[in-house]
Amino acid sequence: MKKTLFFLCVMLAVSLSAAQPNILLITVDDMSCDSVGVFGCKLPGTTPNMDRLAAQSLRFAHAHVTVGNCMPCRNVLLSGLYSHNNKVEGFYQVKNPGWPHLVDLMKTAGYFTGIRGKVSHSAPFQPYAWDANLDTLPDGTRAHKKDAASFGTSTTDGIARAKAAKKPFCLVVNISDPHKPFWNGLKDPHVPSRTFKPREVPVPGFLFDDPQVRAELALYYSSVRRADDCVGKILKALAASGEAKNTVVIFMSDHGMPLPFAKTQLYHHSTHTPLMIRWPGVTKAGAVDKAHMVSAVDFLPTVLDIVGAKHPKRLDGRSFLPLLHGKKQADREHIIKEYNENAGASRDPMRAIQTKRYLYLFNPWSNGKRVFATATTGTATYRRLVALASSDKKLAARLHLYKHRVPEELYDVANDPDCLVNLIAHPKHQAALPALHAELEAWMKRTADPMLEVFQKRADAKFREAYVQKAEKEALERRKNRRKNQNKNRPPRNPRKEK
Repeated sequence: MKKTLFFLCVMLAVSLSAAQPNILLITVDDMSCDSVGVFGCKLPGTTPNMDRLAAQSLRFAHAHVTVGNCMPCRNVLLSGLYSHNNKVEGFYQVKNPGWPHLVDLMKTAGYFTGIRGKVSHSAPFQPYAWDANLDTLPDGTRAHKKDAASFGTSTTDGIARAKAAKKPFCLVVNISDPHKPFWNGLKDPHVPSRTFKPREVPVPGFLFDDPQVRAELALYYSSVRRADDCVGKILKALAASGEAKNTVVIFMSDHGMPLPFAKTQLYHHSTHTPLMIRWPGVTKAGAVDKAHMVSAVDFLPTVLDIVGAKHPKRLDGRSFLPLLHGKKQADREHIIKEYNENAGASRDPMRAIQTKRYLYLFNPWSNGKRVFATATTGTATYRRLVALASSDKKLAARLHLYKHRVPEELYDVANDPDCLVNLIAHPKHQAALPALHAELEAWMKRTADPMLEVFQKRADAKFREAYVQKAEKEALERRKNRRKNQNKNRPPRNPRKEK
């Protein structure tokens, strides 16, 4: 009887372990989808580790994040809510967000949680309840965010701490490359395993071929290779731990490259992400899902379903677990994107809907004079664009669009993924607009988007302008109050110490 009871307990423990696989989310920062070899990179040897992982995974041809800037994107990922519902629309902390974070839900499900990198960008308020902040290495030193070897050390540490706690792990490992500063070879000890020369690199179609642009792209692609080195160290640490067979590895980028017309935008290359998932015994190695469109907002419900955890009361995304089992899922013909503000609190709201064929963008902030505040105006590529625009009409038009945009844009992304030709007034593409407008409006109603009325009155320039001015005023007031609170919480000065 005792032996029977013992074996039943063992079988139950094995069953529970199998029902709760470990979760390892690996993200890279500011990397375009087509910078990865298997996703169409034209530069050989850029991402050998990512390509190797893809060969073992199910990858998605039509996966997108919801926005092309970091903190808003990551909070969509970890909340399952769009930015206007999770309250993190820009780069600021929210004390009482009113929604459960990935950490809350995974800890409730019995998981040990750890994070490396982007800690302040991966939660609405700090300090947050991670079991382990892996930015601090086992020897007590702070890991350098560009050191590939340290990512392996952090992964080993997180897994070991989970084992000590006798819990499955949920680790979020955020690689900081190829986010600026790029590797530049000047007194930088963290050298990529391979670097690239300007003459080698492909120039994206949304940019322009120029020696200075190529020089910056060479640094970008060398930094992509360093991100790939980090991926290799992380996966090597996982394999050495003996936990690889019971670990779901999820890999993606938070958005596109940190150059004009990619980062801080909603264009195709701004949000297209190289999503791949390796779940031993479940996903088919080397498989590619070309049929379904999935979004970052779907990440949390999918992970909760993978581990068998309860869903919170409110989710905007929905699980794509059936796709991991090779099944079909209805109503995955489009994804929605939204942008609200940048790191400087400049408010330039946008909404977008994308299908496999079309991308429609609504930019109520665009009035012909207002300049869009993006994270890429400090780049060498942007400065070169400005310099050349004075004598090149084509580049002058690109610069004008970059700075001022237009209220509505429509692109045939199946044939023009670089979004070079705005078809919003093209007679042959007018038939596509009613369905795109209707789907976007239905989403706005369903998610209680505060931009609903301005979208419904999008032809009214005065109404658009009044809405944007109100939103800008609110953003500036929030920033002012945040600074006031920060000053209030600072310790008083010690005049004697200052002397």
